Amino acid sequence: MTAIEGHTPTLDPEEARRLRQERLERIGRWLLPLAIMILAIWLWDRVCVWNDIPKYILPRPGVVLQTLHDDAGLLFSSLLVTLRITFLSLALAVVGGVGLAVLFAQSKWVEMSFFPFAIVLQVTPIVAIFPLINIYVDNQTTKLLLCAWIVAFFPILSNTTLGLNSVDRNLRDLFKLNGATQWQQLRYLRLPAAMPYFLGGLKIAGGLSLIGAVVAEFVAGATGQSSGLASRIIEAGYRLNAPRLFAALILISLIGILIFLVLSLISHLILRRWHESALKQER
Repeated sequence: MTAIEGHTPTLDPEEARRLRQERLERIGRWLLPLAIMILAIWLWDRVCVWNDIPKYILPRPGVVLQTLHDDAGLLFSSLLVTLRITFLSLALAVVGGVGLAVLFAQSKWVEMSFFPFAIVLQVTPIVAIFPLINIYVDNQTTKLLLCAWIVAFFPILSNTTLGLNSVDRNLRDLFKLNGATQWQQLRYLRLPAAMPYFLGGLKIAGGLSLIGAVVAEFVAGATGQSSGLASRIIEAGYRLNAPRLFAALILISLIGILIFLVLSLISHLILRRWHESALKQER
C-alpha cells in the first residue's frame, strides 16, 4: 500500500464548520419548535394552576386532552364533515383555477375580461357574499362548499396564471421557430414552467380551503349531528364548555398543519430533481 493510498483525507476547517452548521440546523429545525411548544403548554398549565382559573374559562391542557378522548366520537365525526368540505373545495379550486389560468394564457382578451371578476371574489369578504348564496342555494352542503371554494380559488388561479406568463421569452421564440403550436407550447413549455407557481398556490389554497370551510359553517350557523367542527365550537361556546371548544380548535390546527406538510411534501417530490428551489433543499 502506497503512502497516498493509506492517507485518510481530512476536511479543511471551513468545510467542517459548514457541515456542523448544517447538522445543527437540521436538528434545530425540529427540536426548537418542539421545545417551544412544550414550554408553551407547560406555561398554559401553570397559569391555570397559579391563578386558580376555572375550567369553563381556561381549561388545563390535561383537561382538554381528556375531553378530546371522551368526546372523540362526536368531534371526529364533525371533523370528517369539515374535511369533506375542505378537500372538495380544494379539488374544485384546482380544476377551476388551473382551467381558467390556461384559458388566460391562451388569450389575453379572455384574461382582461374575466380576471377582474376573480379579484372581486377574492377581495369581497365571504360573510358579505353568504347572504346571497343563502338566498339562491337550498342545499346546506352546497352552500358550505361554494363558500370554501371562493376562498381557495384565487391563489390557484393567480399563481398558475403568473407561472404560465413567466416563461423565458427566448424559449418561447425557440418553440415558435420550430413550428410549435400554441397547445404544444402549453404542454411542453408553459405548464412545466408554471408547476412551481401552481404548487406554491396549492399550499396556500390548502390552508384557505380549511379556513373557508370553518368560516362557512360559522356564517351558515350549521347545527346538528352531521355538522362540522365549527358547529361544535359554537355549541361549546353557548354551553360554556371550554374544554370541548379547545379540543375542536386543536383538531382544526392539527389538520391545517397536516395539510400544509402533505402539500409541501408533494411539492418537494415533484420539484426535487429539476427546480432550483427544491435542489437547494437537497444539498
